[in-house]
Amino acid sequence: MVDVPRHNAAFCGDCFVRHCHDQVERAIHHFRMIRPGERVLVAVSGGKDSLALWDLLLDSGYEADGLYLGLGIGGYSDDSAGYAERFAKRRGAALRVVDLPAELGFDIPTGASAAHRAPCSACGLSKRHLFNAAAVEGGYPVVATGHNLDDEVAVLLGNVLRWDLGYLGRQQPVLPGGDGFARKVKPLVRLGERETAAYCVLRGIDYVVEECPMAAGNRHLRYKEAVNGIEERSPGTKAAFYFGFLERIAPLVTPAAEAEREGLHPCPGCGSPTVAGVCAFCRLAEAARR
Repeated sequence: MVDVPRHNAAFCGDCFVRHCHDQVERAIHHFRMIRPGERVLVAVSGGKDSLALWDLLLDSGYEADGLYLGLGIGGYSDDSAGYAERFAKRRGAALRVVDLPAELGFDIPTGASAAHRAPCSACGLSKRHLFNAAAVEGGYPVVATGHNLDDEVAVLLGNVLRWDLGYLGRQQPVLPGGDGFARKVKPLVRLGERETAAYCVLRGIDYVVEECPMAAGNRHLRYKEAVNGIEERSPGTKAAFYFGFLERIAPLVTPAAEAEREGLHPCPGCGSPTVAGVCAFCRLAEAARR
């Protein structure tokens, strides 16, 4: 049996898998994430969330291909790539692998140090840029990421603590496409971390268990720990916090994020949309290569 306290429910294996499918389909349809016939590029890391998402989308009949980014983080990147490749082979699904050191001339540890960014910041910037560029070039109108409810709650808490209106305005299950951007969607927002892990176990999906070695000290991990303690005592707190934000607060702060898209123009280095003279990814790559 799989217990899901916030739903005050316990599921047998088959019913739990069906529950996960229902939650993902509910999110997709409610937030209008994927339209009929659209090709989806799944951001694949080799972890439980992205592989569970890819499996769920494939089983639901979506034309979903994967993209894995090799970030050059020692043996961790090699292990993660192996899990993604084995899953793709097992499902007969298309997976593209982009290796940053080989194809772009730098890795995340080098880029973070050279650009004076935290490793997670350099990693997140690189992923956002490269996944979007691959989607636009490959004709995918949608990029799907494996952000789950726990991830979104941790990020939301951090943004509320800093009252960062720009980030709050962008914290949506769907970020619209256009102006050089593919639509970004998060179909797992109705599932928690424990649920995606249980789904992978029940479906026989192997995934990398270890945390990224560069994530030590990441503040979002501390936010997760704090909220997990509250959720344990009051099941349903995470969902109430996140979906309450989407219903009541997001409409008030979304204009702040929309205003940031004014003045977008192609980066002279890579052609991606930016409001700066040169986009942040090109600046990071230039610093790393120097």
